[in-house]
Amino acid sequence: MHFISRLLLAVFASSGAMSLLAHDTASAQVPGCTMERVAGTSRQIMHCDGATITAEGGARFNVIDRDRDGRPDAVSLRNKAVLVDVDSARRRGGFEVVTPQAIAAVRGTRWAVDVKNGTTSVFVVRGRVAVGRPSSGARVVLSVGEGVDVTRGSDVLTVRRWPPARAAALLARLGQ
Repeated sequence: MHFISRLLLAVFASSGAMSLLAHDTASAQVPGCTMERVAGTSRQIMHCDGATITAEGGARFNVIDRDRDGRPDAVSLRNKAVLVDVDSARRRGGFEVVTPQAIAAVRGTRWAVDVKNGTTSVFVVRGRVAVGRPSSGARVVLSVGEGVDVTRGSDVLTVRRWPPARAAALLARLGQ
């Protein structure tokens, strides 16, 4: 995993990946993607050939095309939340959300990732998601209704079934 995080950083630095800020529509031009604003909100929705990324207002993230095939395959999320929906029938090779604390990877699923106060929270709406720290090979696999909170360090990642109120609060921030 550490190698993957270094590789992502190197690719990001060399590829000129695009930063997307909720208040900056000029930065919404990402090759292979279309961006739309959700009327009456500060949320944005990005469609990238089989992957849909819904960003909470003010979320700071970069869309990354690691293999430069014109189809983004990862998001580097720095703060706030995104909801990612990956259609495995249209997208081969999976998709990742990379944060300072965690890497969440899938092949076809729907999940939310929230970065706040030094913690990355991952919640699965549909499918399964593998989550691990960038600095460790250890990972956990989440199923529908499960989540994990990841901080820096080496504490064991604990998978928990999220209370409906917690899941609903995160998904509401993303218009769900």
